This record gives sequence, C-alpha cells and structure tokens, in this order.
Amino acid sequence: MKNPFRSTKHEALERTAPTPSAPDPSTGVEADASAPSSSTATAARRRRWPLVAGATAVALVATGAVAYGSAKKTVELDVDGEITTVSTFAGSVEGLLAEEGVRVTDKDLVAPAVDAALSNGADVVVRYGREVTVQTDGQQSDVWLTALDADEALDTLADRGTDVRLVASRSGADGRPELGVTLDADGPVNVVVDGQTVVAPDGSIGIDALLDQQGIVLGEHDRVSVARDETADPAVSVVVHRVVVTDVPTVTPIPFETTVQEDPNVYADEAPTVAQEGVEGTRTTVERVTTVDGVEESRELVSDAVTAEPVARVVVQGTKARPSGPEAAGSAKETARQLVAARGWGSEQFQCLDRLWTKESNWNYQATNSSSGAYGIPQSLPGSKMASAGADWRTNPATQITWGLDYIAASYGTPCAAWGHSQARNWY
Repeated sequence: MKNPFRSTKHEALERTAPTPSAPDPSTGVEADASAPSSSTATAARRRRWPLVAGATAVALVATGAVAYGSAKKTVELDVDGEITTVSTFAGSVEGLLAEEGVRVTDKDLVAPAVDAALSNGADVVVRYGREVTVQTDGQQSDVWLTALDADEALDTLADRGTDVRLVASRSGADGRPELGVTLDADGPVNVVVDGQTVVAPDGSIGIDALLDQQGIVLGEHDRVSVARDETADPAVSVVVHRVVVTDVPTVTPIPFETTVQEDPNVYADEAPTVAQEGVEGTRTTVERVTTVDGVEESRELVSDAVTAEPVARVVVQGTKARPSGPEAAGSAKETARQLVAARGWGSEQFQCLDRLWTKESNWNYQATNSSSGAYGIPQSLPGSKMASAGADWRTNPATQITWGLDYIAASYGTPCAAWGHSQARNWY
C-alpha cells in the first residue's frame, strides 16, 4: 500500500510493498509465508514527509479490521526515514508501535493513525516532531516540524513569506550551532561565508560538523541560518552571518554659564573683570551598535551620563558709585599724589602736575577735547593709548594717571619739565 504522505518531489524514493499471498481459507486473511517472525531491517532508504507537527494525518484503515486482529502480518515500519520490515500479530498501529518500542507524543505524526487497524502489507510511517526556529521576513518564531531535514522543512514553509529560513541556535555553553534537523539527507549543500560560496558534498553530517569540515570559525556573535532556493543546485545553503557588536561613545559639550559677582569696592563704571574662566562640561552617551555582514542592524542606548561638569565663568562687576565734581577731582588728585611719591618725586613735582592737569582736564576722567579728541585726565591723544595701562582706561582715573605719569617720565623726565613745556607751547 502506498503511503499518501510522501512528497511527489521525492516520488523516486518510493518502493513497492511486498506482494501478499492468497487468503487463508479458514480465516479469509492474507498470509505471507515468507515473512520473518521478527523485525528485519531493509536497505537504508529514506522517504520524505513534509508535514508540520499537529497536522491531521490520514488513517489508512483496511476493511475487515476485526478479522486482522489476530492474524500474522508483514508490514513496513518507517521511523524518520529508517525503514524495517516487521512481522507482527498486532491488530492496530498502536500495538505495532508498542511491540517495536516506538514511543510517540502529540508533537509527532503517525500514519495510519495510532488507533487504526493494522492490515497485512501496510506501510506505517512515524515522523518525530522537532522544534526549530523559523525566520520569516526578519521575524523569528519557534515551530514544531516533522520534516526529515532542512530541505524538506523549508520546502514545506516556503509559502510563509518571501524570505524564509531556519535559524541555528547558539545558546549552548560552547556556543556551537544547533539546527535540530539534518541539512539535506540526500545530497550536497552550499556554504556561504565572507562573500564566498563553496559546495559541501554531504549535507547529512550536520551543521556543526559541516562548518568544522570547511574550516569555518564562528565569532562570538556570528549567526548561522539555512535558506533554500529551489532554482539553485544545491537548493540548500548554510549562510554564516558575521556579526560585530561594538560600544560606540559619543561626547557632546555642555555649555558653561556666566555668573556675575558684585564687588562694592570697585567702581560701577569700570569694565567687568573675569575672576574665573568658564570651562565646558561633557556628556557621554554609549550606544551598542550591531552590524551584520558590515551593515548596521540595530543601535541600542547603553548609557547616558555627564562625564564632566561645566565650570561657570565668573565676572566681577563693581557697584561702588564714583564721586563726581570736586569730590571726583579730589579723589583723583589724592591718587596722583600717592603715585608721584611712589616714583620718588617730591611735593614740588606734584604741584607742577596739579597745574598741568588742571589746565588740561580739570582732573575730569571723562574730559574730551571736542577739537582733537584727546581724552581723560592727561588728555591722551588718542585716548586708546591709555589701554597700555589698563583695559578700564575709559572709566578708571587711576589707570589714566598711571599712563600719564609714564608718558611724562618718558617724554620730559618730570612733571615740572612737562609743565614748563606746556607754558611755553600750550601743549605737552
């Protein structure tokens, strides 16, 4: 009797069941006088049965099942492609499997069904279910299959999507790839790795042994999948995907703030001074980037933290009100008196200086000559020359006085000499 679950793709692997002898006149049951009294292994022959576990099996129930119950029968038992000829008195498929020690679960397929009557010459086929990981268009799921090998499994699953493949597990302690089924029980397979394809002659040795045979060493994160292309020869390909996982840091600056500190001892009209320079901080993010065969697949945020706090820029701003009118002039004169004495000049030199700058600006640090543009107490022309004594030359009388005394010393030697030149020529 022909097994209806065999794939037409592998019809050439079918064989003819033994021809039964004439019925026994006393029982009406066919007997095989030549049948052995126990199981006899046949030559190694495999038959395909590309069904998913849990599918409905078609029972092959012969007529006159009750009559066959006690008769000796010769049947062929196919367990995962290993075929044996068995002589038995079992009246059902279940009885035969019990005699032969074949245990099945609800994940396996049996035809005829286990509760079917057993007839002489019947084919009994058992396919064990195996859990495999199937990737369909990038999405993975675990399914139970009763296929003999990956070729048959992928043929069965082909209508699930445009890219259907089996994924080898590397979850074991040694990280070796495990597929759960043979690659191809009948022939060669392709091995695709690092942009090259080679043909391995024997796909039945298993995926782990096949990689060893080809000298392929897997990295820690490398993946292995099995794909099928019925237009290719061989149709089955073992594909090694090189996977690189790298933690990539990215550093971004954190701008610093500027804070202002008020100083009551500094005049409010003086330019602010920097007490502390600002320093940018840094924020570091780390992303785990996964590339598959050189193409980025995913990017996962691992950490995001401030790795250096910013340092604020501190600016000092004076709040002291500067004296005006006679009070301002008196304050400037007192500053000049101290600076003149510090240079070793006597009081007569200060008197000459007092006359000179009273004439020039009346000791007003904001005095501006509308004609020439000379500025400040010493009437510097231009006023920006006084920057050599300090950046606050526009507003600080002390800075202007310091510059004016330097100018007098370099040009005339003493304030009195400068005053004499001013009397003679009306400028100094």
